[in-house]
Amino acid sequence: MNDTRDPGAPESLVEANEVEAVDAAGVISPAFVAQMVGAVGDGDKPFLWRTAKDLHPADLADLLEQLPPEAFRKAIHLLGKHLPAEAVAELSDSARLEALRELTDAAVTAMIGHLDSDDASFLLNDLEDDRRERILNRVSATDRAAIESALAFDEESAGRLMQRAFVAAPVFWTVGQAIDHMRSVPEDDLPETFFEIYIVDPAFRLQGSVPVSRLLRHGRDRPLSEIMREIPVHVRPEMDQEEVAYIFRQYNLASAPVVDDAGRLTGMITIDDVVDVIREEAEEDILALSGVSEAGVNQSVFSAVKARMPWLLLNLVTAFLGSLLVSFFAPVLEAVVALAFLMPVVAGLGGNAGSQSLAVAVRAIAERDLEGQLARRAIRREALTALVNGAMIASAAALIVLAWFQDTRLSLLVLVAMSATFMWAGLAGILAPLTLKRLGQDPAVASSVFVLTTIDLMGFFVFLGLASLTLL
Repeated sequence: MNDTRDPGAPESLVEANEVEAVDAAGVISPAFVAQMVGAVGDGDKPFLWRTAKDLHPADLADLLEQLPPEAFRKAIHLLGKHLPAEAVAELSDSARLEALRELTDAAVTAMIGHLDSDDASFLLNDLEDDRRERILNRVSATDRAAIESALAFDEESAGRLMQRAFVAAPVFWTVGQAIDHMRSVPEDDLPETFFEIYIVDPAFRLQGSVPVSRLLRHGRDRPLSEIMREIPVHVRPEMDQEEVAYIFRQYNLASAPVVDDAGRLTGMITIDDVVDVIREEAEEDILALSGVSEAGVNQSVFSAVKARMPWLLLNLVTAFLGSLLVSFFAPVLEAVVALAFLMPVVAGLGGNAGSQSLAVAVRAIAERDLEGQLARRAIRREALTALVNGAMIASAAALIVLAWFQDTRLSLLVLVAMSATFMWAGLAGILAPLTLKRLGQDPAVASSVFVLTTIDLMGFFVFLGLASLTLL
């Protein structure tokens, strides 16, 4: 086989052609990661620049995050202005912060010019106030106004998600006029991706929308007012991002307009940002149920300890509450040693049942499936489920205890105590998050500790209390 390689090309570039960066499933090749580490160590800027140009921004972000910390920082430094802004936006929170520290103000300023206003504000939000002000002083007046407008809203609001670039047309225009207008304006004045044209009146109040696919199906003389459709629900800038995600999911939207108090069109939100919101909110709920506020492959040991220690300290307190309760029943434990063997079984199985009910409830609340009458149905369902599961598991446990200890009273005690604990676990798992939601709190944050603690206390109290009454 003839060797067609350029003898003057850097060795790493030659090798890059022989190593596939991303497989068919979108997974970064370990061999390419190793090659990237070598190129960073060699300071091979041509290879890094070519890689940044050829890879999709999301794949480039994944590749960078797989580098060792020192190689990651050096790669960001070597890439500099050649690092695509979209790739920085795709990095995890901790990696993005580290990348922004390595980039110069000039490089960050150049990135801002290539991003939509929502993504630009997303990046600048991570910077210190003085550095953010320096960079804002270097961008165009239009970009600065759009970014400052976005930063004025809460971090998890629709105002942060929306981009200020959109396509709007007067209600009296025709299809042809709308198409001619989009073709005549500079390309940079149009959003990079849009799905709808928003129809407004002379006061710029939103009247409806025309999907681009629908626009192309009609003749040039057709008035937009005849083919526009009503907007099912209006998004307000101060609306929480979870509410926005629900609206997109409820109405199967690809984009949604954002209007102010007077109904004037101020921006739009697209599905790519909402997908990120759905993922972030799901991750938050999962971590909160485990008592963890953040997690990531680039998280330092110190930040991980800081995030998890408060919950572990709270669990320490609740654990000693359980121990204190058990200490009140020391006489019966001394008299019937078998109770010490069986106590973890009752509390442990009850805790598992409560965790199942809690997970289902938190997900249902996030999906808005526990509103009004649906909440009452869910409570009944969880109660009946706990009753049936408790009866079956408790019966099996009672038979095991009977075969183990040959004691009918102890076997019946386990049957009754475990059934009662299961019933409480099912009700606590559904009632705790519903109560917290009614009180205006996040059900995922405090439910786990409360539910598991009360199940342990209830299990110990019922089991040892009944034992004190029946076995002494």
